[in-house]
Amino acid sequence: MPSKPQTAKGKKKSKPSPLLIFLLLAAIGAGAYWFVSRRHAVEAASTAPKAASVTSVIHLDSFVVNLADHNQSSFLKIGIDLGVTSAASAEGKSGDANTAVLPKIRDTVLSVLSTWQSGGLLAPDGKTRLKEQILDALHQQVPTVPVKEVYFTEFLVQR
Repeated sequence: MPSKPQTAKGKKKSKPSPLLIFLLLAAIGAGAYWFVSRRHAVEAASTAPKAASVTSVIHLDSFVVNLADHNQSSFLKIGIDLGVTSAASAEGKSGDANTAVLPKIRDTVLSVLSTWQSGGLLAPDGKTRLKEQILDALHQQVPTVPVKEVYFTEFLVQR
C-alpha cells in the first residue's frame, strides 16, 4: 500500500513577543542587582568597626523603691547589674571596686526608678523602656563609667 504523503497543517512558528523578552531581561537584571547589593552589604557589615562588647559587670545591691502610683502605694524590688566595657574605669585606683562611683550610680538608678508607675513597668515593653532610660541616665550622670548594658537580676512589683 502506497503511503500517502502527509500534508503539513499550517503550523505557524511564533516569535516571542518583545514585551515578554523585556520582562524576562528586567527580572534577570533585578535579580543580579539584588545579589550584588546583598553581597556588598554583607562585606560592609563585616568590615565595619564593631561596638565594644561587655568585658566586666558591676553588681549593684537590690533596690526597693516606692513607685509613683497616685491612688495606691506600690513598691518595686529590683536587682541590677551593669555591663561595662572596661574594668579599669569602673574600679578605684586603690583596688576597692567602684568606691568612687557606686554612690553616684545608685543615686542615678534610684532617681529613674522612682518616676515609674506599676502599670508602666508591667506593660509588655515596660522593662525594655526602663533599661533604656537607666542607660541614658547613667550616660548623662556618670559618663566616666562606660556602661553598655543593663541587666535585671530580680524584678518584683507589689501593688
